[in-house]
Amino acid sequence: MTDRFRARLGRQLRNALGITSLQEQVACIDSALTDPTHPTAAMIGRIEHLNTLANTGAHPRRYRGPDQAVQHLLRLQYRNLIDTGRPLPPFGDIEMRFYSQNGEDGIIQLLVAAVETDTKRSVEICAGDGIECNTANLLVNHGWTGLLVDGGEELVTRGREFYEWGPDTFSHPPTLRRAWVTAENVNQLVREADFDGEIDLLSLDLDGVDYWIWKALDCVRPRIVVAEFNDAWGPNESVTVPYDPQFAWQPGSVYLGASLAAMCKLGAEKGYRLVGTQRYGFNAFFVRDDLAGDTLLTVKPEDCLGHPKAQGQMARLPEIEHLPWVHV
Repeated sequence: MTDRFRARLGRQLRNALGITSLQEQVACIDSALTDPTHPTAAMIGRIEHLNTLANTGAHPRRYRGPDQAVQHLLRLQYRNLIDTGRPLPPFGDIEMRFYSQNGEDGIIQLLVAAVETDTKRSVEICAGDGIECNTANLLVNHGWTGLLVDGGEELVTRGREFYEWGPDTFSHPPTLRRAWVTAENVNQLVREADFDGEIDLLSLDLDGVDYWIWKALDCVRPRIVVAEFNDAWGPNESVTVPYDPQFAWQPGSVYLGASLAAMCKLGAEKGYRLVGTQRYGFNAFFVRDDLAGDTLLTVKPEDCLGHPKAQGQMARLPEIEHLPWVHV
């Protein structure tokens, strides 16, 4: 966008909306971000969409062959290490981001190679627009079939557009559903989309009642589970926010989710073991107990939160420890 065009666009917006000062312009943008009925909301949403595409490199018309080739070579290398009895590299050495928020894509590549795929089906609860999430890379670059669920209408619409126009997904796009997910409806949502039963990967990223949703979700049997957790509690306390079907995370707050110990305890009850976390402490990775037992060993929570980012979150515990928590 040239400076001349940018200035012209700014003048047109100011004239159309009666905005005369910089302060009013900022206030207008703030209002659009919080009010979907604001006159500029659609434009702000489009700018956000383009920004996401630019940052993730995920434009549907971009040729992604190099990404696919590199990942297939990595999978073959991981299988070669496993077949010859050599150890796999640690998570911290193989994190990569194609579509995930951080390095989750790289970790998932290793886990899929280790446990091998059965159905190439995935379910992601609270996937946002489905472009930046934990299963998008599998859908775009590896031919998986997926269910993506989120409560934001504009986000789901954006995701449908991305997959329906994407060169690797237009012939068989994933299923996107708009729904506010609760413990009461999660199984119904998955069954109605025909994704119950055996799946290869389940991802939970609710920024809230993740523990309770995983606890309630019993209509799927994933091989791998990726679950967000709250690292403010450190590795030992087993706590979660109380169940509230209307729980909504407040941006900037660390009052959300469940501790790593709580998610590990629930995983053990469901037949899953912790095999590691993303380096910053956002997501934990679980593998079903009957899979890759000699290759992916159980990891202790206290060995997972050493990164300065995780340590910084733990330092914020005094902000929230007085709030309602449930020990599980």
